[in-house]
Amino acid sequence: MSKKATSVFTAFTFILILCSFVSSYSSDEINQEHKIEGKIVYNKKKQSIALSWPAFGVSGNYVITRGGSRLASNFVSLGSTSKLTFTDNKPNAAKYENYYKVTRNGISIIISLEGQIFGSNMYFYDRKYEKAETARKEINSQFGTIGLGGSNGEWTTKRQAYYFKANVNGQTYDSGGSGSASSATANAIELGFYAHIGGLGKVPEAVKLGAVFTRPHLSGGANATCTFWRSMENVTVMRDFAWTVSQSTSARRMSIESTSKYISDVGKDNFWGSGGFIADTHYTSSRPNWAGQQQWYTRNATFPAGSGAMGGSYSMVWQGCINPPKADDTNAPISTTPIIREKPFLFIDDDGEYKVFVPAWQKDRVGVSWSATAMGKGKIQDLLTDWYVAKAGDTDVEINNALKAGKNIFFSPGHYALNAPIQVNRKDAILLGAGIASVTLEPTEKNTWGCIYADDKDGIIIAGLLMDSFNSTTYQVRIGAEDANADHVANPILLTDITCRVGGVQSKNIQIHTSMQINSNNVVGDHFWLWRADHGSQSGGNARWLRDRCKNGLIVTGDDVTLYALFAEHYQEYEVLWLGERGRTYFFQNEPPYDAPNQASWSSQGGKVEGYSAFKVANTVKEHHSIGLGSYAVLTGTDGKVNKKNGFEIPNRPGVKLEKMCITRFAGTGNILDVINGIGGSTATGVKRVALYNNGTGLQPFDEEFELPNRESYPRYIIMDK
Repeated sequence: MSKKATSVFTAFTFILILCSFVSSYSSDEINQEHKIEGKIVYNKKKQSIALSWPAFGVSGNYVITRGGSRLASNFVSLGSTSKLTFTDNKPNAAKYENYYKVTRNGISIIISLEGQIFGSNMYFYDRKYEKAETARKEINSQFGTIGLGGSNGEWTTKRQAYYFKANVNGQTYDSGGSGSASSATANAIELGFYAHIGGLGKVPEAVKLGAVFTRPHLSGGANATCTFWRSMENVTVMRDFAWTVSQSTSARRMSIESTSKYISDVGKDNFWGSGGFIADTHYTSSRPNWAGQQQWYTRNATFPAGSGAMGGSYSMVWQGCINPPKADDTNAPISTTPIIREKPFLFIDDDGEYKVFVPAWQKDRVGVSWSATAMGKGKIQDLLTDWYVAKAGDTDVEINNALKAGKNIFFSPGHYALNAPIQVNRKDAILLGAGIASVTLEPTEKNTWGCIYADDKDGIIIAGLLMDSFNSTTYQVRIGAEDANADHVANPILLTDITCRVGGVQSKNIQIHTSMQINSNNVVGDHFWLWRADHGSQSGGNARWLRDRCKNGLIVTGDDVTLYALFAEHYQEYEVLWLGERGRTYFFQNEPPYDAPNQASWSSQGGKVEGYSAFKVANTVKEHHSIGLGSYAVLTGTDGKVNKKNGFEIPNRPGVKLEKMCITRFAGTGNILDVINGIGGSTATGVKRVALYNNGTGLQPFDEEFELPNRESYPRYIIMDK
């Protein structure tokens, strides 16, 4: 093991203690502070904008000024009025470049079309009207104040997204700086919990940022194992991109002109993380190095030519990449991505209107989906005509009615507390979240099914959402009913950037059967984190084992399901249970539950086998092929005598194949005793690997019946189309 890998191994013992220092969750955060809100109406025919607002202040006229953006350097005076209305007959030609400040007695409110459409948790920046430094200062101030304790705000329900409009006349959003993004001299944007950066141009080169950094908050910045829940897309980073993250973090559709030697240099040689995911990204001048990361999945990225190591201690999968590292024990380059559809994204079109680009399906792809001048293959949808923009406070009735009316749903950043599942029941429907928007079910007598139910329809897309659990439910996400059997090969279902979280934030007991069940055929999953929380704002140990109950992270019964970048951790039985045929998984990361109290409470196959394997392919399956799987023992919250027999279990059939498997122990006294089917060796003596298993040399697992959620879990009071 390398020196860096050793530092990851030894330092991981402290993760549980360090991650436990979090502020307690407060339900008061759900209630946003009262704000004075105005209304704005754009008259396209008259080229005028009418404003109205509720009364505020004590006396005197309301003074009206206008800027081209919310943080514009200059606001011009338009006049004053004693009324609660005002009409601007000569607004700026681009309707979204009109921000009105209404002031009375020292109190000011801002009224804009963007604010009215997207709500208060989306922040827009326009270099045409603002200084380059303006956005960076505001985002960094948010980083220090949003959530509970700023950088340590893991359990806040606040969400935010920062959208940058395309640069004009050669300008950029870089105010200058030097050194790596983590240094004070870099003038970097620091992206915090539950935050998203998006470019509103057609291609990444349309929005150029300076340096971007995600600051770990553990071990003085050396430990990024709890740096979760943030994302970036469709921008260029000019100077340094230090994406110092672990699970549930997504960087997509980016151009990286420069990057640090390491993904982070905060902790120097002692840095460690548990990431991560990057896709559809072009590194133009230097090869990144994920040194200190336990594992990483990279898809359809382009790197400069080179032969140097690119980091990683245990499992690194590079799929459909140009100039990836060479294959070795740690690195698994896979030549193509067999089928993929990139995540939809918001942008401003040439006509000045907000649109959503929905990329096309592609097969056997290598490299990025876009060029410096072209968006790539796909369709453009108009936001105002084809979509319903949801804002925190919207109900399940409003969202489901919009879906039934043929609208797609854009979830602006927020925490959506619903009283019934979101029902996706038509072909090509899209749910798209911004700012790590989260969906949870409030405790009601009718609400025991789950957060999102998708019917067995072609072309459904669910993207960018966090499913939380403040209530006991059967599922968190279910795709297709139990009898789903439609053929979606011509137009598969896409699930992308999905997080399911069990525990961590609620104080009451909850019980969930399965975080996600995929019953439909021809489903593609592109980056999941399914997480029964190993730490949180409530006490852990045996209390967590009994309080935060969930059997399975993922059950797959559908055929021809393909998953990229699957992270599943700490569930109480099989973390991934695969029953469908011809399944494929490219990269899998797992840790077993920390908190199984004793072996008797955590044994599988009728009590004959110690623990539950992380990735279980049922004995009935005839064909399956997965590559790049890791399971890492952290059996700490136990009586000291809990082990897991196998990291992975599959039937001894020639058509069922697993490649590039790895197990090791990070902390605790318990071990994984074998890699797969009783072979490969124990983590008691270090890292163990099996390069390929498909020849039946190990023990066939015992036949068993699996307890699956049944049809009674279906929400019968909501009628679904057939």
